[in-house]
Amino acid sequence: MRTAVTETVSAEETAVVAAELARELRPGDVVLVSGDLGAGKSTFVRGALRALGVTGPVTSPTFTISRRYRAAGRELSHLDLYRLGDLAAEDPALLDDEVGGERIAFVEWPEVGEGWAAEHGRVAARVRLDHAGRDRRVVTIERP
Repeated sequence: MRTAVTETVSAEETAVVAAELARELRPGDVVLVSGDLGAGKSTFVRGALRALGVTGPVTSPTFTISRRYRAAGRELSHLDLYRLGDLAAEDPALLDDEVGGERIAFVEWPEVGEGWAAEHGRVAARVRLDHAGRDRRVVTIERP
């Protein structure tokens, strides 16, 4: 396991770290993004999606659970499992089409799914964002 830890001082710097990771992703990859509320998970995913070619609005799918994008011939998904509470209590197949195959997926609050995303795609990275005061964040990226 390779681990990289970076401290950022702005949302823009957090997006740059995400963009660097995004350049290494392949179809079928899943990126698990965790952290407390307001830690910058959606900012991180937005930076990655921009690097993958998404030019339109990128908003958190907190209430819709998932959003799909298509850019540069790639299928991309952004999931936020926070509102599901316990994916096992929901229909386990609810989000199967959002992860795996040729799609690159970013999953916020992956702990809610307890392994669901890993069963449906190749986990390329686990990202943890932590507050470090004001706009600073500590971004930890683990890659298998």
